[in-house]
Amino acid sequence: MLGEKLRAARKSLGLSLRDLQAKLGKAVTAQAIGKYERGEMRPSPEILEQLAGALGVPKEYLLLPSAVQLGEVEFRENFLRSKKDEEQVKATVLNRVSRYLQVEELLHVETVEWDEPKGCPFPGSDVRDAEAASYKVREDWKLGTDRIPSLAEFLEDRGIKVLLIQLPESIAGMTCFIQRKNLKKVPVIVINSETTGERQRFTLAHELGHLILELKKDGLNAENICNRFSSSFLMPDRVLWATLGKHRHSISLGELVSLKKLFGVSIQAIVYRCKDLEIISQATYRALYSEFSRQGWLKPPYAEPLRLPKEETQRFQRLCFRAIAEGALSKEKASTLLGLSENNISSLMNAPGF
Repeated sequence: MLGEKLRAARKSLGLSLRDLQAKLGKAVTAQAIGKYERGEMRPSPEILEQLAGALGVPKEYLLLPSAVQLGEVEFRENFLRSKKDEEQVKATVLNRVSRYLQVEELLHVETVEWDEPKGCPFPGSDVRDAEAASYKVREDWKLGTDRIPSLAEFLEDRGIKVLLIQLPESIAGMTCFIQRKNLKKVPVIVINSETTGERQRFTLAHELGHLILELKKDGLNAENICNRFSSSFLMPDRVLWATLGKHRHSISLGELVSLKKLFGVSIQAIVYRCKDLEIISQATYRALYSEFSRQGWLKPPYAEPLRLPKEETQRFQRLCFRAIAEGALSKEKASTLLGLSENNISSLMNAPGF
């Protein structure tokens, strides 16, 4: 188990065996590290301390037995730049979720169980299935037609672990399940921390589609179905019809900005949804996109009006702070887990209202 954790921590940083050797100076060779990872040798306490420091993980994390295993990973885009990128992303996800569950265990806090919508998995053969599934999810989760202010926090409350990780530019998000010994699987959604708030919200709902729809593994069609689920989940048709009417010859940019406030999605996504619902014609859709291109909204930095804040979830941070307050976790270890300095942690914990 120690070897598996060493390898996962190294891969999550994108380090080769020789890269890690270089970080350790002359303390240990790449060959020895490889033997540690394969379980053929065990590092001394001094070397283990140095390995933990070089990898940015608590020593206890490497020593404690792990009850988690990464299940199947689905990337939103069906490619990565290299096998190394894929291994790094998978290892990062496993590391982050493993630490998350470890803190829950320290506090004897039960993991919030996946509040799987009734009837899940839903059929996912075409876009009509995606629309129907979005209505059922909203109904089961008692959402009505209201906007969800913080989608990441909301999904965490439903038992989905949401991670914001710097991913390769081509990857907006991914889904996977974490296997746990003798316990239910934990669903995980990962979104790219570097993309805009608009895209993050759409990606979260898209990846929710991957979790709850029974999709055929045929690439583009599955992605289109999940895009339709995301659009319908974030922009219920009845709200759009009530706001815009069922048929329009044109829509002003002012109306689109107002709808962006209402739904919390990009203007591009709103126009695409209007096309799908046949509120606007193909000609109107093309004209609007031509204007978006002229405004420079279709390329980075996607400078639409009314930039939305990025998604975030604070549950893991709250758990770490609680563990510190209860003496179950030191600030030094929490610093490594959260990627914050001990001074920052002290400031946040001592802030008014904490």
